[in-house]
Formats: sequence, C-alpha cells, structure tokens
Amino acid sequence: MKKNHDTSAGRRTFLKAAAGFMGTTLFGSTPFRAFAQSTALKPSDRCFVFVYFDGGWDQLLAFDPRDPDVFTPDRVSQTRILPGYSFTDPSIPTRPIVPDKRPGAAPSNITFGPAVSNRSAVHRLSDHYDLMTVVRGINMTTLAHEEGRRYFITGKRPIGASARGSSTATEVVGQMAPAVPIPSIAYNVESYNDRYPGSANALKVSKSSDLLLALSPSTTQLDSELEKQLVDFNGQPISCEAAAYGVGGVGTTYSSSRGQMRQVISSELDKSFRFELKTKEAEAVRLAYGLGDSGPYDDAAGRAALVATALKKGISQCVSINLAGGLDTHFGTQTSHALNLRKGFEALAMLVEDLRNTPHPYKAGDTFMDHTTILVYSEFARTPLMNAASGRDHHLTNSCLLMGAGLKHNTVFGRSGDIAMAPAVVNLATGESDPINGQNILPDHIIATVLASAGLDYSITRVEPLRSLLT
Repeated sequence: MKKNHDTSAGRRTFLKAAAGFMGTTLFGSTPFRAFAQSTALKPSDRCFVFVYFDGGWDQLLAFDPRDPDVFTPDRVSQTRILPGYSFTDPSIPTRPIVPDKRPGAAPSNITFGPAVSNRSAVHRLSDHYDLMTVVRGINMTTLAHEEGRRYFITGKRPIGASARGSSTATEVVGQMAPAVPIPSIAYNVESYNDRYPGSANALKVSKSSDLLLALSPSTTQLDSELEKQLVDFNGQPISCEAAAYGVGGVGTTYSSSRGQMRQVISSELDKSFRFELKTKEAEAVRLAYGLGDSGPYDDAAGRAALVATALKKGISQCVSINLAGGLDTHFGTQTSHALNLRKGFEALAMLVEDLRNTPHPYKAGDTFMDHTTILVYSEFARTPLMNAASGRDHHLTNSCLLMGAGLKHNTVFGRSGDIAMAPAVVNLATGESDPINGQNILPDHIIATVLASAGLDYSITRVEPLRSLLT
C-alpha cells in the first residue's frame, strides 16, 4: 500500500498520540482535550497528591537533620557528616526545627531540617506535623536521576533508565475508576501506564497554559479538522501507518469519546483554573496562595493552587506535580539549594492549609485532608559531606514525607546511620534498627504503603506495605 505523502506531520503526530493514549487525545506533546463524562462535579471520596522535588534534595536541610553541636566540623573524619547549616542563606535557621505544639495535638515527634520551617514565615510546613509520617533511611540503590525518579514514580526498580510498570497515580485511578472528568493530572512529572485502559492515563501538562488549552473551548477550527481526520481514519484507512493504528481500535475509541469530549469542553472547566478572574472565588485563591492579579501562575504557589482546585472542584482524583527544582547543586550552592527547597515546602504548606481548612462534603466535620493522601519525594539525597567545590553530590540514602488519609501521623519510621548517613537495616514491622535480621527500606515499600492506605491492591510492588504506618 502506498503512503499518502500529503499527510501532514501534525496530522501524523496526532494519530500516533491518539493510538498511544486512547483516553485522552494529544496533539504533538501538548494535551489538548480530556475525554470524560461531564456530570455534576463531585470531589472524590479519596484523593492523592504526589509531590516531586526535582534534582535530589539535601536531607540534612529537609527530613533527616543532624544536630550541629554533635556533628561538628572537628568530628567529620569520624562521622562523615557535616550539617553545614551556617553555609546557607541568613534567613535559613542554623539548627534543626522542632515545631511548636499544635492546639489539640500531641507535641511533635518529628524534628525537621531548617529548610522546612522558618519561624518568621507565614506558611510553615512543619506546623502540620500532626498529619505527617517521615520515613528515613530509604535505600534508592541508584545515584542516577532518571532511575531514582522513575523508581519512586512507579515503585519498581527501572531496567537501566527505562521505567517499569505504571505510575502510582495510574494504579490508583486504574483500580478506583473515579467519576471525575480528568482522573489524573501530571504537571511537569513523568507518567506511565503498562496495564490499564487509556482512561487511567494522566493528562500531562508542563505549564498552566497547557491545562487551560486542554479545557478551553476552541476559538479556531482546529477541533473540527482533527475530528474530520479521525472520522476519515475510522471509516477508511488512508495509509499503511493509519491502518496499523486502526488495529488498536483508535477509531472506535474516538467514536465513543467524541460526545464526552464535547460535554467536558462545554462545562468550561478551564475557568476553575483562571485565577486572574475578577470573581470572589478567584480572589480567595489569590489571597490564600499569595498570587498576583495576572498570570501565568507557574511558580510553586500557583502550582499548589492548581492542585487544590483540581481536587476541591471534583475535577481530578490524583495530581502529580513538580513543586521544586534547582536542587542538583554540586558546586558551592548551599544557599540556592536551601532557598529552592524552602520555596517548595512553603507552597506545599499553602496546599495543606487550604485542604485542611476546606470541609469535605461526604462526612460532617471532615476536611479535604481527611480524604487526601500526599507523598512527597525526590530521586535521592545529597552527600552528608561537602565536596571540594563546597557543594554536595548524589547520595543513596533518601527519605520521604507521607501525609493525610489512611496513615499514622506524627511518626518517624526508619533511620539513616550516624556514620555517613548510610541506609540502616531495620525491622520493617517497627522501623527500629535490626542489624541482624533487618532489611533496607526501598521505594517499593513506600508505594505499597500508599496503595494499601486506600485498601488498593499493592501486589505489583512485590513487597508488603509498612503496616505500622497504616491506620
């Protein structure tokens, strides 16, 4: 069969994307429409947020700090740990933080690194210690960015740099099949699907304008042209390439999704994310997140506002988001690393405050945080010693933060060693050190725990969850 050489590159790209995505249609690398039923919007009973800190974070500044009075410079040859808090910005505290007791809660069992909390800041993530579990001493088994990131996204050790398995968000929506227009959004974070229909795929966006484009009624003839191409594609294959895609049932999927797409677009969901509008609702969002009167809202605070809106409006069940970057700092950049970390943590604090202060409609007295599970992670950590360039390199031992529904709170599980912060072997039932019979904590255990917290099948991880962290 002869190729149709009049086929445009854009059209070919569209057909390829449609064949691979099935539930959401892509044009090039930019999502342009979500296919879903437009019913009365209702929040999911259980929501999930996966927060990625890009580049490998310094755990001494974050969730695994050390006392600088104990781990002093004159003991470095013995401990192989140098907190280095005095080498950061003057606005960063020089000691780990134990947050003040929250009214109605027990005192904090968690000590935080100085980038998580600043007593002069308005939004302090550490103030929400009573919703948190910190897991320390996670062995990433890799020092490569791509591998570590994909390991935490899927809960499966990659093959080389290639991801293996579905993203945890895909597992969640694939198993729960939520009745929301866009079950999963991935904002500047990778997403994978190896066993679910396309309806479980994430709507991928790299900036806020992508999401607005995906949900906005078109002002051009682009949609009708794309529809015409798929109608042709569904009826009469027009090339060998198109015929090959037809085997995957793209035309059938399109036929069943076309009406749903029109309904979603007619719902004008894009207005929910237009925080620049002169409405009371948009003004409240700008006030809560410290946003300006005009967009785009692509900074950390704007992205956090997008997450809250998607969950509270019943638009999405899962949002995966990159909330901080600039952390791959090897050369004398302790200050920028600490400030970038703090910016991400402050935005996360705004999100938690918003969800904590918003009543959930399904149970009297509950807030959205009672129905939301949050995982905060990075691909690995930084070395506990500074290098010759006064920076920190890649380190195997990691930690993560779990918050919200289905999890124990105000808890620390596991530990890193007091020599070079090596990953400790622990009793996986208790988190206590067990040098004889203990095991390493792996990202697999974290993902199994997240899935088990909602009663979902975690067998894809091939490990048991950390059961002492489950409520």
